[in-house]
This record gives sequence, structure tokens and C-alpha cells, in this order.
Amino acid sequence: MSNIRNVLRFKSGTLLFGGAELPGCLNSCFIYDPRTLEYRARGCDYRRIMELARANGVDLCDEASAFEPVKLNFVQPLIPRPHQDAAYAAWKRNKWRGIVALPTGGGKSFLAAMAIRKLQRSALILVPTIDLLLQWRSLLKKLFGVEIGMLGGGEKRVLPITVSTYDSAVIYMEELGGRFALLICDECHHLPGAVYRTAAEQSIAPYRLGLSATPELDPDPERLMRLYELLGDIIYRVEVAELEGETLAPYMVKSVVLELTGKEKEEYEYHRAVYRDFAVRNRIDFGKDSGWRDFLIAVSRRPDGRRAFLSYLRQRELSRRGAAKLAAVWRILCRHRDERILIFTADNAMAYEIGRTFCFPVITHSTKAVERKSWLDGFREGIYPVLVASRVLNEGVDVPEASIGIVVSGSGSVREHVQRLGRILRGRPGKQAILYELVNSGTAEVYAMKRRRGHSAYRGKTRS
Repeated sequence: MSNIRNVLRFKSGTLLFGGAELPGCLNSCFIYDPRTLEYRARGCDYRRIMELARANGVDLCDEASAFEPVKLNFVQPLIPRPHQDAAYAAWKRNKWRGIVALPTGGGKSFLAAMAIRKLQRSALILVPTIDLLLQWRSLLKKLFGVEIGMLGGGEKRVLPITVSTYDSAVIYMEELGGRFALLICDECHHLPGAVYRTAAEQSIAPYRLGLSATPELDPDPERLMRLYELLGDIIYRVEVAELEGETLAPYMVKSVVLELTGKEKEEYEYHRAVYRDFAVRNRIDFGKDSGWRDFLIAVSRRPDGRRAFLSYLRQRELSRRGAAKLAAVWRILCRHRDERILIFTADNAMAYEIGRTFCFPVITHSTKAVERKSWLDGFREGIYPVLVASRVLNEGVDVPEASIGIVVSGSGSVREHVQRLGRILRGRPGKQAILYELVNSGTAEVYAMKRRRGHSAYRGKTRS
């Protein structure tokens, strides 16, 4: 009998098996790497490997995990809400693995803190934006009264409880993937992307919790399957309507249907006809998943492709803008002059036009971090009663003061509009939230509006 031990090691985001011979029960986990003459597995397969080894009586020496024990309690006694207790119980029943779908303002971050406190294990929290990075670090420090590590925003400080952006995790997980027992992915619908998923694949964390208001709204089934593989299935869900009036503010959605001017309508119909005629002649079906890709390929190859593409852009711009929308924004502002208002647009140009017209601060993807923080702090403090944003505030910003949202333009994405609704739903006494949708009739915006109405958050809440 050989005296060589079976050893599992972590190296560069992967697991290496060392031993006399790979046990048959582990064949499905490892592949032979001829470069190093070793058997190699993904970091995320750690739990499965250890469970298979135990179940089959394989003596496997674990040199991969470097989990630090933690002793954490909340600084002040906090009572979770019933849905948070139920969500944690569902996660525990599923062996501390799975995705919880809670609406924005439903307490996802507190649920994560509950999981950290209950497990008493080192934890890494992944978030998509710098704003969320800072919010999570501040909240966890406040709850636990300890220093919290941070990866991102120019900082690299690794502690037993660390918050990281997805971008930074991709960079550092090869080094840190064996240090955390619990992996928490906020806004986890970002995770299945070709780059971000490597962060979860290279982590050996046996305990995993995904958080999102809309995890299942990805139209790509392969991305969904990848999400479930990396984090587990959706194990608990709460809809917006279930928390309305308690955790979340009561709300309504008002559709404001507008008309293009005669000149705008004439130009819109001309450019729409040009691009639609091009699509018909080239047999492009926008109803198919490949429709947009087929259109881009065609415009790059056909002599009249550039003209068709420019017409597509122009008709989209006309449908999203227009003089009537600026007038409607002014009417709503006057109606809610004493309330905090967020204005959402689909593009920077319209955001800046609104900012210039009404002298409001504007946040876009190009706004510098210092200026962005100044605008948000001023909005929270009431210095600026109105804030304009082009998509960047769809998620990851805590603005409980806002009670009115104006969607000047957007896509047909259900996720985008549920996220925008969520920005105004955080509860406070006496609050009534209203989301206005400005829609130009006779344009593609009407179809986009109809598509997003399928979500339960809109049912019974829409007024025209």
C-alpha cells in the first residue's frame, strides 16, 4: 500500500490534487493538466470535491482552505423582519447555498449580515459599483463594530470580512480565492458575464448567497444556468407588492402619453421607414434573439447599411426626446415642488439637456467620483431637491429621500424599470411614492412600455 497522502491544494484560482492516484469518485471534478502533470479542478468545485471524498471514505488532506474564524455580533440588538427570517431559513435548508430575490429596499444587505453573523466564517461580498462598495463597508462596520476590508476604489485591504467590486475580485481572486468561506454576490445578475463569472469560479467558498431584485430576468438561458451553477437556485422570493406599506412605501405608476410635434413626427416616420425597409429587404427578424446581431452584421456589409443605421439612431433619439417631454417634466416638478425627485433618461444627451434647461445636477457614467459624491450627498441633505441621471442610478445607490421618479426615457428592459422603481420605494413615515413614465405615442416607446408591464410590480399600479 502506498504511503503517499491525497492532498488538495489551492493555486491560482484552481484546485490541484496530489496523491498516488486520483480516486474514481473524483473523476468528474478534475481534468489532467499536461503542463504541470497534475489533476486540476475549478476553485468553485471545492465543496463538491470535499463532499464526494467524505461520502466515499477518501482520506483527503485539505490544504486548499485558509478560512479565518470570526467572532461577530451586532453592536445593537436588531430584529429581522419576517421575510428576512424566512429567507435565511430557506438558505439554511438549502445547505447555505442559493439566491434570494428581494426588491430594492427589502433588506438584502441586512440579510447578508445575518448570514455572516450566523455562520461566523470569513466572508467576501462582491458588488458591481464603487457606490455599493462604500455603502456595504459602512453598513457592515456599523452593524458589527469592526473594520471591514475593501478591494476597489483604489484600496486593497483584506480582512476576514471584505467587500470587493466584481472588477477587483476578478483581479485578486487567484490570490485570495482560498481565504473566504462565504461568498455573497450582490446584484448577482451581473455574475454570469464572461469576465465576472471567473471571480466566482476561482473562489472555493463552500457557502454562497446571491442577492438580486430581478435574478431571473436575463433573456439568455445559458447565463441563467451559469448563475444557478455558481450560486445555487432561487430559494426564496418576495415581490414588491408583498412589502408595500410596511418595509416599502406605498406607490403608484402613472403613464403620461405625449405627442411629438408635427415636425418631429414627420422626421421620426421618415427615419423609421428607412431603417425598417432595410431590415425587411435583408430579411432581419427583430423578434428573434439574433435579430439585433443580424441587423448589425447587415449594416456593416451593405452599401446602404450606414444610412440605415444612422436612421435607426435618429428615430430612437426622436422617440426618447421631444419638446413635449420637457414640458411634461416641468408640470410634474411643479406638482411635486416640495418632494425629492429623481429623473431618469436613457442617454447622456437628454440628461444634460434637462440639466441645462432646469439647472439641475446631472450624473452620468462620465461624472467624476468627487462630483458624483457631492451631488448625491447634496440630494440626500436636501440641498438639491432634484437629481438627473442617465442609467447610472438604476442600481447601487441608496436614496431613501426620493419619493418621485420621472422616467423620461428607457429601454424595454423589465429589469431596468423595476430597478428605477426601487430607487423611490424605501420606506419612511407618510411617504407616497409615484413613478411617472413619459411615453411618446406612435413610437417604439409604446411597445417598450407594454413589455415592461409584464412584471408583477406594475400590476394594478398603473394609471394613465
